[in-house]
Amino acid sequence: MTTPASFLTEEMIKQAIGQKSAPTTIDIEKGAIIKFAQAIEDDNPVYNDEKAARESRYGGLIAPPTFLRSVGVDRPTYPFDMPFTRLLDGGSDWEYFHPVRAGDWITAISEIADINERTGRMGLMIITSIVVTYSNQFDQVAARQTSTSIRY
Repeated sequence: MTTPASFLTEEMIKQAIGQKSAPTTIDIEKGAIIKFAQAIEDDNPVYNDEKAARESRYGGLIAPPTFLRSVGVDRPTYPFDMPFTRLLDGGSDWEYFHPVRAGDWITAISEIADINERTGRMGLMIITSIVVTYSNQFDQVAARQTSTSIRY
């Protein structure tokens, strides 16, 4: 199978950048935080010992940073049909701003930040950067994830 030499036009890039997903909101439950910390074998008391966490600088249980991976986030919809069906995770970078606490309502929204194309060994690839913003019920940004996906 041959791939086209180019797919994206400047107009397509302009249409795609800024596209957002519908918001996804979850209730952060104390039990879910503790189970997650146990599953990743993190014995930090601020994640799994309510008494110790209350005596910490956080004043209660907080979620481990990787907990936000468990929030099911929708991807933004592209304003055009993608020509490739194979998808590869190109990695993620995370920034953390506020702890995620038991009882918080976290809302996640993903947005296309960049899209471009490159040619690799397998032919044309479309590389997309998506930023997911995780905010709490007070509109404080708890974390921001920038991920790269590669379609080929």
